[in-house]
Amino acid sequence: QVQLVESGGGLVQPGGSLRLSCAASGSIFNIYAMGWYRQAPGQQRELVASTTSSGSSSSADSVKGRFTISRDNAKNTVYLQMNSLKPEDTAVYYCNAEVQTTPARVRFLYWGQGTQVTVSS
Repeated sequence: QVQLVESGGGLVQPGGSLRLSCAASGSIFNIYAMGWYRQAPGQQRELVASTTSSGSSSSADSVKGRFTISRDNAKNTVYLQMNSLKPEDTAVYYCNAEVQTTPARVRFLYWGQGTQVTVSS
């Protein structure tokens, strides 16, 4: 099995910064894409940013220029640096990872449990 554990959420004032981390552990042969999603109350889960194993990345228009996704393949960890936070960034943030557990297995998408980010004065 594979586990994703997020950390780094919390309460921050508008304009502030937070750095989220998501570490994958367990039976891992290879990790392909990794990403961050968020879900605000009453809203659908939306993609925030994603990155491939080669390091290319993309992000939602709403966070471009403010959020940066990065990963450390040696640590099986993906990060989300969030700057210039706004109240509308308030949500539960989830990471996911496309993982192959053995060379013979197909890839499977795993999710973390989520971490709350609240932007408020």
